[in-house]
Amino acid sequence: MVLSTHEHRNANMHDTVLEADDYTYSLLRGLTARDKRIPSRFFYDAHGSALFEQITELAEYYPTRVETGILTMYGAEIGATLEDVAAFVEFGSGSSTKTEILLDHMTELSAYIAIDVSSSALQAAQQRLSLKFPSLLVETIVADFSDVVDLPKKFQNSHKAGYFPGSTIGNFYPDEAIKLLQTFSKTLGDFGHLVIGVDLLKDVDILNQAYNDKLGVTAEFNLNLLHRANAEAGADFDVSAFRHHAAYDPKTGGVDMYLVSTRQQTVTINGQSIPFLEGEKIHTEHSHKYRLEDFKSVAQTGGWMTERVWTDHDQMFAVFELRTVTPKSRVGLRGAEAHLGAQ
Repeated sequence: MVLSTHEHRNANMHDTVLEADDYTYSLLRGLTARDKRIPSRFFYDAHGSALFEQITELAEYYPTRVETGILTMYGAEIGATLEDVAAFVEFGSGSSTKTEILLDHMTELSAYIAIDVSSSALQAAQQRLSLKFPSLLVETIVADFSDVVDLPKKFQNSHKAGYFPGSTIGNFYPDEAIKLLQTFSKTLGDFGHLVIGVDLLKDVDILNQAYNDKLGVTAEFNLNLLHRANAEAGADFDVSAFRHHAAYDPKTGGVDMYLVSTRQQTVTINGQSIPFLEGEKIHTEHSHKYRLEDFKSVAQTGGWMTERVWTDHDQMFAVFELRTVTPKSRVGLRGAEAHLGAQ
């Protein structure tokens, strides 16, 4: 989320080459699998994005509120740890609202680089941030952050820090999170830093209420996947024949969200018939919940060392500052692992 030259006061947008996501193909592949699923990235059409903004304001949904509180309380301290960073790179920036809290305290920062798949979200964030931080170079990149992103060459040798808020890391199972963290390391280069939000394991009732709000906004958000399939993939889902279900599962270590068929039925997508049994589930999202030590372990396996951790008073959420394991340190870690394996 960042600006062009000080003279232009406008952000440049670097469109990376994205493989066209065949939405219908992805939908069919997921719904014809033995365990039916719809990738959670498809939540965010225009209506889904609007619904998620509503979710973040719900009383039951604590992550946004608590994370924002941590950033507000410790923003100056976080900014001070990154005082020698030249470029701040946000992965999946979206509206960039939390980022403003940190940018207020990063007065020596030269550039902010926002990475997102939505060009419209990038443009809106860029316009807002360019007005608030007129001396900051704002660059936007349309890209999927799960792949290594080529940053503009002018930042190649700059000291960079990444930002990954909102506990989006929880949407990846731990083995997937490790791979993602390795990808972030490659994007940022050696000696990079990463500020990342992590939702912590807590009372199961609090978790379940957060994904089953009384107003039913989360249910509407989940069911919108089927409305989108009808509108964009030629599907004929009877949305009223599915219900929202979300619950913490100790086997997976997170809250898993599903759409459940309330009767035996057949759905057609682009001419292909897909049968559903009564009670059959479509998995739509996994949201992993970590203990502090467990995430430190995941980060280290992914090539990052924990520098600092900030939490709220009740330890519901954490903001980690990580630094990449340098090439020299990686050699040491591999030697230690080999030594342990030989014992």
